[in-house]
Amino acid sequence: MLTWRRLLEAIDGRGGAAMVTVAATRGSAPREAGARMIVNRDGTFSGTIGGGTLEWRAIALAQAALERGSPAERRRFALGPELGQCCGGQVDLVIEVFDQADRDVVAGFAGREARGPFAVTGRFVGRGSLERGLSDEPLEPGTAMLAGGALVEGFGDARRPLLLFGAGHVGKALVLALAPLPFAVSWFDPRPDAFPAYVPANVAPRTFGEPAGAFAGAIPGSFVLVMSHSHQLDLALVQAALSDGRFPYVGLIGSKSKRARFEKRLAAGDVPIERIRQLVCPIGIGDIRSKAPAVIAAATAAQLLERDEAMKAEAARDPGALRPPGRQVG
Repeated sequence: MLTWRRLLEAIDGRGGAAMVTVAATRGSAPREAGARMIVNRDGTFSGTIGGGTLEWRAIALAQAALERGSPAERRRFALGPELGQCCGGQVDLVIEVFDQADRDVVAGFAGREARGPFAVTGRFVGRGSLERGLSDEPLEPGTAMLAGGALVEGFGDARRPLLLFGAGHVGKALVLALAPLPFAVSWFDPRPDAFPAYVPANVAPRTFGEPAGAFAGAIPGSFVLVMSHSHQLDLALVQAALSDGRFPYVGLIGSKSKRARFEKRLAAGDVPIERIRQLVCPIGIGDIRSKAPAVIAAATAAQLLERDEAMKAEAARDPGALRPPGRQVG
């Protein structure tokens, strides 16, 4: 979620809003530190801190803070004893109010957010005031931690770049499945009339000629999914993707028999055997047999999330590993 952009829109459109941040957790909790929601005076909101009684209570506190005009407050909840939630852990919330007086600060952070992920350090000064400044702390977007009385937060919208080839039934279903997920989709098809009139905000439709040209500007660490209208084009795209060392995930729609045929042709095309083994085909998590486009899309989206999270965990252990860049989309 582009938090500061949402806050700026709320200030301009509604006069202000409250931001609720999970600052810290202990034990089992519905969401991780850094989860946020923007709450309006009428109780409507965007984002989530996990649902249930905790979220209901947080919305009520945010509305009350908006009525009082109090700039910031910290609250700690024991989920079991206080709220009857069986998670059983503790959650620290920070509730802040932003209005027209904060517009310049919010607009500045919104502009910084549009350029990519960044971190800030907020310090509580006086009574109920949280002053933020840019931080050099390397923190993933959507995370937060309390350190020495300061709240360090990661903002922005780090999405994994995904090159999706094919605007057929499964391609159309997949872009809808990926719409709320952390992917920036470049959607390729040589047929300009294959794309729908409207696409999700994280999707950029593009036509292309030669496969090599479609990959020319790709960002290292991008995922590739191939599901075009032509097996010959599929083969050319997969060969180009596997021959290029920038793509840690290359997926191809199709059966095991299609994979076997492609493996022979790829080997004949001098694609290294270790790269051929890394081809994902069939795509999607296992044990889902339906061939309905929406089901294939859901299974594939789940597989992409698995691979993305595994790579992020590896990057956290090894800073030299490929990681998604902090490009903003939508």
